[in-house]
Amino acid sequence: MGKLYIVPTPVGNLGDMTFRAIEVLKSADRILAEDTRTSGILLKHFDIHTPMMSHHKYNEHESLQRVIEMLKGGETLALISDAGTPGISDPGFMLSRECRREGIDVECLPGPTAFVPALLDSGLPCDRFHFEGFLPPKKGRATRLEYLSDLEETTIIYESPKRLERTLRQLAEYYGADRKAAVVREISKLHETTHSGTLLELQNHFELNQAKGEIVIVIEGRKEEKRKRRRSDNDEMSADEKSTIN
Repeated sequence: MGKLYIVPTPVGNLGDMTFRAIEVLKSADRILAEDTRTSGILLKHFDIHTPMMSHHKYNEHESLQRVIEMLKGGETLALISDAGTPGISDPGFMLSRECRREGIDVECLPGPTAFVPALLDSGLPCDRFHFEGFLPPKKGRATRLEYLSDLEETTIIYESPKRLERTLRQLAEYYGADRKAAVVREISKLHETTHSGTLLELQNHFELNQAKGEIVIVIEGRKEEKRKRRRSDNDEMSADEKSTIN
């Protein structure tokens, strides 16, 4: 049996690459890359000459069995995505699950991922949080926003620049315009910025200032008192209904 390494790569600054990640990529028999062109730039920078094989969300169903056979044949493979940790809003989960089913060793190296720096940069509570990733683009979006708006934990959402204005408008609608939030963009890159304020303030800002780059939205959780008050109102309503029925 071979072994699968899941290797995080920098989300921005190449200096965030770990020595161990470079060592694993150099010693692997093959690298599974989300985009061989993007990863080629990274490998060239660190003088890594390991052959690559394409493995992304559009072909992972077809390539999965081939990869498993390589691992069963004794190869050591390293899985990387375009940026960050594979499996976090990127391909990786399916392969890791199949390796576990087949008794193949899987080891994930610690390393970069965008949502942790964004959470800490936001200044919002980080002792408990909910990582949502990308919201559904259409079907199920409203239901999901309704659910998220009632969480007491800080919520983390990934978004594209083109959809940011629409998403902030919807968040203000479901969470309330005065809910605190932060929009963090271009983590670990030259033009990294963090904008904090209420959802309404952020909505107004990005309506006037077109966002660019990778974006993480961090939203304050529902206050416990508001949650209790809401439950209390529901209890009173139920009591009134019961007395009416009686």
